[in-house]
Amino acid sequence: MSLQEPEAADLAAGQPGRDQAPPYAGEGEFALWHFSEDPDLLEFRPRAPQASPDSARLVWAVDTRHAPLFWFPRDCPRGSIWPGPATTTQDLERFFGQSGATRVHVTECGWADRMQACRLYAYRLPADSFRPHATGGYWVSSEPVEAAGQVVIEDLIGCHAEAGIELRITPSLWPFWRRVIASTVEYSGSRLRNAAPHPDQIG
Repeated sequence: MSLQEPEAADLAAGQPGRDQAPPYAGEGEFALWHFSEDPDLLEFRPRAPQASPDSARLVWAVDTRHAPLFWFPRDCPRGSIWPGPATTTQDLERFFGQSGATRVHVTECGWADRMQACRLYAYRLPADSFRPHATGGYWVSSEPVEAAGQVVIEDLIGCHAEAGIELRITPSLWPFWRRVIASTVEYSGSRLRNAAPHPDQIG
């Protein structure tokens, strides 16, 4: 289970050409990363997304600035937001007014236990063959890539706390997400197909 490729729906949920996220505490130097729950990955070969087998075969990576978008179990639904140059004063107050954080991640109660139990392996990939993808923070390579190192992440909630990224846990992502995509904040969404039904649809 790994970040071999985002699903097409995940890329659609992000904003192509979006402004990059703000730095976080302890960010470190620029590097490219591949996150997985598999501890034994050595070589990453280009492959097409399972949902789009006719798409280009690529190796996917994410840069250090956007690595926190993957501090979750692979299939965990989540939404991430941060202010950008076009974010209005009203939206700053609406989404960040009750917090000192400039980055907010939201997931669901149904994933809380898996968040606590998950162990991730962050594989550092050599940047030579990678090029930036249209969706900010993602990088792609058409060539096989061997990992240059591995970092074990055992406390995903603690990672958020140490980075100064607010982590919210809510019964359903949808009330939050529907407001996000109609706003002026920058955002990224992943595995939204796994989110719980909107409260309006329950009954």
